[in-house]
Amino acid sequence: MTVINSPLPEKDREIAGTALQATLVDLLDLSLVAKQAHWNLYGPRFRSIHLQLDEVVTTARNYADTVAERAAALGISPDGRAATIAGTSGVPAFPAGWTKDGDAVEALVQTFSAVVQRVRERIEETGLVDAVTQDLLIGLTADLEKQSWMFQAENRI
Repeated sequence: MTVINSPLPEKDREIAGTALQATLVDLLDLSLVAKQAHWNLYGPRFRSIHLQLDEVVTTARNYADTVAERAAALGISPDGRAATIAGTSGVPAFPAGWTKDGDAVEALVQTFSAVVQRVRERIEETGLVDAVTQDLLIGLTADLEKQSWMFQAENRI
């Protein structure tokens, strides 16, 4: 049941909604991974990476809100509960405990690679059914790829 009337035909709404829900989960998990790294980071590059991780969290959380609101506008109830994130995220697991700066950077490089690949697939999936959702995913991908580039550049030290 939906309490919001969608501007899309039902089949298109389902495709866009599935892409948005999966993106929401990945973004929320990305923000959690970045915070986990942020809290447990140590090493000579602590300060710069610590601040960079906060930027990742802000980007992920802001886009998560935008993605969830787009889903709601289409009549899809967004689900950001912890159990949903744990059960459906495609974000690689981040290790527990203290994390050396270089190891955290490498983990974030791998995380961004996975998330960007998944969002790019959703760009293709939504292209013929909802240009607005596709546009949102394209903008998100540009920002994720920028963050990915920055961590890759940091990783080459």
